[in-house]
Amino acid sequence: MSKVISAKRLRDELGKVVEMVRKGQRFTVLYRSRPAFQILPVDTDGLEMGPLEQDSLYQAEAVGRSADGLTSVDHDRVLYANATGAPR
Repeated sequence: MSKVISAKRLRDELGKVVEMVRKGQRFTVLYRSRPAFQILPVDTDGLEMGPLEQDSLYQAEAVGRSADGLTSVDHDRVLYANATGAPR
């Protein structure tokens, strides 16, 4: 069964939601009081996930400038922090 969560709550509690999804919980996300999308666990059967260091995007060289003012290290922290449980 899917739990219902608002987009604002999802934003505020993303880390907790990710952990719950990893444990099998499903969510229906409301946007402006209407169902917008669902979050569900990934079916990992047959999916091999190697070490982050083998991911072609992990710590990749910059290809341009970021409009948000963050560095590539900041972006890596945002993209990969939850993959290992701690920011690098």
